[in-house]
Order: sequence, then C-alpha cells, then structure tokens
Amino acid sequence: MAGPIQRRAGPRIGLLGGSFNPAHEGHLHISLLALDHLALDELWWLVSPQNPLKPADDMAGFGDRLAGACELADDPRITVSDMERRLGTRYTADTLRALNKRFPRTNFVWVMGADNLVQISSWRNWTAIFEAMPIAVFDRPTYSYGALGSGAAQRYASSRIDQRQAHGLAGLAPPAWVLVRGKLHAASATSIRGSREGFDEDL
Repeated sequence: MAGPIQRRAGPRIGLLGGSFNPAHEGHLHISLLALDHLALDELWWLVSPQNPLKPADDMAGFGDRLAGACELADDPRITVSDMERRLGTRYTADTLRALNKRFPRTNFVWVMGADNLVQISSWRNWTAIFEAMPIAVFDRPTYSYGALGSGAAQRYASSRIDQRQAHGLAGLAPPAWVLVRGKLHAASATSIRGSREGFDEDL
C-alpha cells in the first residue's frame, strides 16, 4: 500500500529533470498534465549540466539548453532552474536528497515519462529515488506496457496508487507512485535533433 498522508503543510512542487537537449513541446505537454492531474502549485524544469547516461559530444551547451527551456516554458507555473548545477549534483538520487534537505517543508513529486520507468533501474542508486519522494509516471507512445513490466514497477508494485488518486500524490509519504494515462505527445529531443541534422532516428 502507498505511504500515509503527510501532515506537513507546504507547497506542492513537481520536478521534471533532463538534458532538455533541446526543450520541446513534449516537455511542456507532460508538465501541463502534471500540474493538472497532480494538483501542483508549481513545476520546476531541472536542466542537467550533463546527463551521465548521455554522450557529452551530442550535448548542446548548458547555457543554450537553459535558454531554450526558458523560451518554451511560457506558463507562469513552470520555472526553469539551474538548481542541479548550483547543488553540484550529477545523479538524480543525489539531487532529490539535496532538494529535500534544502526545502524540508516542500512536498516534491518527481515527474517522468514512462520511457524512464523502463530504464530507471540502470540509474545510479535508483531505489533512493523512489524513497526520496512520490513519483508520477506519464504514459508515452509505445512505452506503457514495458513500463508496467519493468523491474522498478514490479519492485514497487505495492506502492502504486490508482490514477484517480493522482491529485493526492504529493501528500503521500514515499514510496508512492502513479502511472497517468492520457493524451499522448510523440515529441522527443532525439527526433528533433535528427530532423535538424537531416536524418531519421529510426534508421
């Protein structure tokens, strides 16, 4: 069963991390869904200085990625942040632990796409992510089945809540997570880079 309702008061803030290489409509789509379905006050885009799982030679400069994200995030509830660079963290587990320490009265929710749930078990200290804060997983084209069959989903199956309870996720003590199904958006940073460079990512 999911964790007990938290008694503390404080803002409900979603965290969407990533390289944003580049930021695109898919990021904005999942953010607006999260703000709505999770009843969040704000959502922060945590632009990573360098994703440890992605090659540096395929990465635009941090300033360019941050600026692109700021240009796209035109909803006042979305804040583009360089917090990860200021914290000096490289791995998600370390970032979330540092944010919980810095903002002890904030009810954070980690937001990610279903594709990340498929691969999260390859992330460093990945179980600490589930233990740090509730997690909202948003469906992406072709990933839903694989996400629910993933090792992470199986390990934390008893902590999953029904989508109809997603609005209360921020008030639950971790581990607690939800898979939110809704209108899908096919945009991805890889396909956008591919179209700019004149090739198809599927070739």
